[in-house]
Amino acid sequence: MSSIKDFTLACPVPISDYPTVTLAHGGGGKLMHQLIERMILPAFQSPLLEARHDGAVFDLGGARLAFTTDSYVVNPLFFPGGDIGSLAINGTVNDLSMCGAKPMYLSCGLILEEGLPMETLWAVVQSLKQAAEAAGVQLVTGDTKVVDRGKGDEVFINTAGVGLIEHGLTIAPSSVKPGDVVLVSGDVGRHGIAIMATRQGLEFESKIESDCAPLNHAVQALLAAKLDVHCLRDLTRGGLGTTLIEIAEATNQQILIEETKIPVRDDVSGACEVLGFDPLYLANEGRMIIFVPEAEAGKTLEVLQHSPYTEGAAVIGRVTGDKGGVVKMKSRIGTTRIIDMLSGEQLPRIC
Repeated sequence: MSSIKDFTLACPVPISDYPTVTLAHGGGGKLMHQLIERMILPAFQSPLLEARHDGAVFDLGGARLAFTTDSYVVNPLFFPGGDIGSLAINGTVNDLSMCGAKPMYLSCGLILEEGLPMETLWAVVQSLKQAAEAAGVQLVTGDTKVVDRGKGDEVFINTAGVGLIEHGLTIAPSSVKPGDVVLVSGDVGRHGIAIMATRQGLEFESKIESDCAPLNHAVQALLAAKLDVHCLRDLTRGGLGTTLIEIAEATNQQILIEETKIPVRDDVSGACEVLGFDPLYLANEGRMIIFVPEAEAGKTLEVLQHSPYTEGAAVIGRVTGDKGGVVKMKSRIGTTRIIDMLSGEQLPRIC
């Protein structure tokens, strides 16, 4: 077994630079960003990884493909607006879509805890099937493993996916340009609040459902409209704030957003005030940000507002052209502040 000393000698970054040596629930945000940047990328040096995208984009046999993988450990398994099955399909479909690909084929690995009721497994399998049909993708291969009772948490799912890129655009952080407009595809924060409310047995005046949904239809509509899409990124763990920071840092450009233009439902905003959360960092599972030239912002908004699951799209900011890799937000009272990356997650086990 490797010791901390062994790790220190092998790691390209001094161990003192890490906030902690061990991982715990909620170990996302800034810590996970540092682990990827300082440990994973140096260990597996590759131009495909250096793109820092939601998936790898490469040419194979004359075709341009995108490939991605993700794992899902949400607690509880079933929540308003979705469940671990729909989450797994939509999450991988959305990652492929953020690369500008048309999702085609998915794999599914199920890690099951001993004693899992067959009724629960059947419900998850049916959800996987229905979500795949809604997104227009096929599950074509997979695997199952069973772990000892108490060594898992009912069901963990890993999915991987392959998509076909049928256009000549390079949709990636590297394509973001000064003057680009930033749009968000709908209201933010609902998934995080839906999970929290279910987990804690909280009740609000209106039922808050997750935004869990496939985004490939909306992305394909943008591409069909011949829009010059520069970058797409779905807003999952870490939310809108963390995602914008990652893009700003990857491009060394400043992004300015306006608080009053960020769509947040009143019930979500009220829940955040009561629970002490910031909707800027809450997880989403059916939302994305889009970077396009300013001249195409209106057309982009029109397409999004007529596409499934993106009817509430809005322009929230722009790339200023200043260097520095930071995100600034103009507040409701007119002041401007820098958006920081959270050191952890507001909610663990949300995807």
